[in-house]
Formats: sequence, C-alpha cells, structure tokens
Amino acid sequence: MSTAGQAKFTGPKQKDSSQEKSVRESNIVAAKAVADAVRTSLGPRGMDKMICSPQGEVVITNDGATILKQMEVSHPTAKMLVDLSASQDVEAGDGTTTVTVIAGSLLNAAEQLLRKGIHPTVISDSFLLASKKSEEILKSMSVPVDLSDREQLIKAASTSLNSKVISNNASLLAPLAVDAMLSICDANSTNVDLRDIAVVKKLGGTIDDTELVKGLVFTQKASHAGSGPTKVANAKIGLIQFCLSAPKTDVEQNIVVSDYSQMDRILKEERKYILDMCKKIQKSGCNVLLVQKSILRDAVNELSLHFLAKMKILVVKDIDREDIEFISKTCGAMPIANIDTFHAEKLGKADMVAEQTTGEGKIVRVSGVPGAGKTVTLLCKASNKLVLDESERSLHDALCVLRCLVKKRFLTPGGGAPEMQCSYQLSKWANSLEGQHQYCVRAFAEAMEVVPYTLAENAGLDAIQVVTELRNRHAGGDTAAGINVRKGRVTNILEENVVVPLLVHTSAISLATECVRLILKIDDIVVTR
Repeated sequence: MSTAGQAKFTGPKQKDSSQEKSVRESNIVAAKAVADAVRTSLGPRGMDKMICSPQGEVVITNDGATILKQMEVSHPTAKMLVDLSASQDVEAGDGTTTVTVIAGSLLNAAEQLLRKGIHPTVISDSFLLASKKSEEILKSMSVPVDLSDREQLIKAASTSLNSKVISNNASLLAPLAVDAMLSICDANSTNVDLRDIAVVKKLGGTIDDTELVKGLVFTQKASHAGSGPTKVANAKIGLIQFCLSAPKTDVEQNIVVSDYSQMDRILKEERKYILDMCKKIQKSGCNVLLVQKSILRDAVNELSLHFLAKMKILVVKDIDREDIEFISKTCGAMPIANIDTFHAEKLGKADMVAEQTTGEGKIVRVSGVPGAGKTVTLLCKASNKLVLDESERSLHDALCVLRCLVKKRFLTPGGGAPEMQCSYQLSKWANSLEGQHQYCVRAFAEAMEVVPYTLAENAGLDAIQVVTELRNRHAGGDTAAGINVRKGRVTNILEENVVVPLLVHTSAISLATECVRLILKIDDIVVTR
C-alpha cells in the first residue's frame, strides 16, 4: 500500500524535472550553435563570413557583432548570444567574437556539470566567483599605459586591425585612428565620444588613400548652376533647414489657372519670393550654404541655384539630418530653421571650402575650422563597396579599442595569453575551495582554454600540442607567453607587439559569464499569444 502511495507521489515530480532538463538542454544546444557559427572567425587567421540579405546585398566581414546582427536567429536563447555580442560591442567595441566563443565554451562546461547532477544554482554561483577572480588575475598581469605614449597606442590599434579583412593596411590605418583619437581627447579625460570622429566613405582609390581631415568632408559635389564658385576662401558658412523653393500648399490641391496674365503673375511672384530669400542670405555675408535634405519638396530648385551662383555663394545640398550636430560643432554654424532668423552671428567660419575631384566623382572639403580640436573626419577610400564597408567597421573597432584605453589605462598581452593565465591560476585557486564549487571552478578554468585552442586551430597549427606548450610556459611563470600565429609557435607575445586593452578581456569574461548564468537559470519557456 505504502509503495503505491510513494509511486503516486513521485510521478508528477519526475515529469517536471525531466521537462526542466530538456528545456535547459535545448537552450544550451541553441546557444552553442550560434557560438560555433562565429568560432572560425576568431583571431588574425580567422575566416571571413559572406552574409547575403534577401534584397541581394552582400556583406563580407569577420566582426562577430556584425555577423550575429545580420544572422536570422529564431530561438529565444540563441538571440541572447546575439545581444551578448552587441553589448560587448557597445562596452568595449572589440572582442565580439571572443565573448561569444567563451560563452559557448562555458555552456559546454555547464552542460557536463549538469549531467553529473550538480544543481544549476551551484554552477551559476561558482561561475560568478570564477569570473570575479578572473578579473583580478587579468588586472595583475596587465601593464599600465600612458596616453601620451603614441607607440603603445598604435600597437593596440594594430592588434585590433590585424584580425580584419584589411590587415595588410593596418600599418597605415592604426596611426590614423590614434591621431584621430588623440586630437579629440585630452590627457585626463575618462571617456571619449566617438560621434566626434566622423568616418566618411568614398568609393574610388585604394585603402592607402585613407586620410585624416581636420575639418569636414562632404561626399556630394557642390551644386552650382552655370558659373557658381567651386572654391571659397575665408568662408562664412550658413547651415539651413528650410527650403529655397516656392512654397507649396499643406494639402494636395490643384490650382487652376485660366489666363496668361495670372500665369505670369505666379511665375513673377515665385521668382520674387526666391530672390528675396537669396538676397537675405547674401546680406548676412554668407558665402557657403549647406542645405539640409528635405522630403516635402525640393530643398533648392534651379532658380534659387541660379541666383546663388550669381551672388557667388557655394551650395552643398542633401546634408543628412544626423550630420547637423557634427557640422555645427566643427565649424560653429548654428542650424537656421527660418529665413527671417538668418543673421551673421549664426554663421560658421572656415579658412577654405573647396570642391575636389577624386577617383569617383567629387567631394567638398572644408579646412581651417575653428573647432578643429573638438572634431575630426576620417575619409575612407577603397576600390569597391565591400572593402569600403569593412574598412569603416575595422576603423570603428580600432577607435573603440583606443576608447577602452582612455576608460581603463591598462594593456594586457594578446594571443590567448590572458585566457591561458586565467585558466592556469583558476585551476590552482580551485584547490583551495571546498565541495561542488571546486568542481565548477575547475570546469570554468578548462572552458577558458577555448580561446588559445581556437586561435591555434584557425591558424592551422596542431592545437593540442600548442595549447599544451602554452600551459607549460604559463605554469613556469611566463605570463606573457601567447600563440604567435605568424611564426606558428608559442612566443613572448609582448615582444611581438600584440597588446589588447584590459577592458576588452574583463568585459568579455564578465558579460559571457552573466549570459551563461542567465541561461542556466531558465527552466521553462512559456509562449504567450
């Protein structure tokens, strides 16, 4: 009798725990699949992914965040890994592939621990302990960096660029990124607003033609009718947000004109209206006019361009709304929303505004601006669109790496050294712990080895042999030993100038651990209608 009662009691409970198990397993499998998708693109010898959109657009990249953002992921847990790489992109800007690979490896370790019957909460707590300890270990092996040391900064930027498609041009792009960064931040700033560095793309030429401009660059050519100027010295720049064309009615209406005299009057009025506007602009002393894009009607029409050309005013139209703030910060021009408020004090200044011919079309360059210390422009060039987009993304990553150094002024060696050091030190530290925590921390330590293993694998080396040698070197106290992908063996990675900001590693480990803990705590998925 009692046994039957027992059976009745354990029935539903067992069903619940098995369901919990299957939910957890499916979550872990989905998240690991995402991590494996980007795993091959880790490191300087990583492969690139070609992403094709339904519209037929093609993107070639090996930036983890870009790949995952473009991927179509339907499983809710897999989406968490996509968000994970996006948050690493925001926090550090680089190491987006690393963070996903570490998360995948930690999930693998967690899965094995779950199979051994350890409770998810215990695993989760142990992982948190281990991640805190890892941050201490990383801090102890890092070297402080001074922002005035340009060489060190260039090394950090080159390391970031070396794993990109455009790694051959790293020697040219890294100094550009460093100079751009140094020109907008001072020695005691703790953060940098990357919006102050505009990256402008222009087709034509090669990546070697990429340059740093202390001023503004517009990729559209100057709109000039007939004899309008293409070069203006001592420019007074007006930035307008209204339209230089005949007014339209607010609603769709047709006006029927029955005789010629009315027709003439309309044309005369239109001409007078536009001429009045142009005269007001001329009166303020403005000789360069930037016109914001308009969706309601033409921002400028042939007639207004003709008048402005006669007044020797250079016009650049189709300025994007997003760029308005940057332009006003750079040349000091205040955006003007109405012709009646067009006064001389709202104009910006520049020594020279000139139209230049490049390989593909023309650009307008504004140089000698008063706000040169606040903003800079990087003009990217490349022979085709795919390389151009990738060079912009790579430059963004390099700038983010430099921003990390401004936030936390420490450099760690790269090449899998910090992960290996964490792994070795955590295994040692695990021996001092008790019970199941010791077991889980040791699993965490083993999971960290995935980074050097993958680096070696992607470079076509014998991964097991290289990782074993690396472990021996770290056990011998050589904290800067890392995998030198170019020579294909373990060397002192600091001598090879492979350095990474501390923030990239610490945020990668803490974000990956956070994500894994979140996944472990989920025991059921409820679908709502």
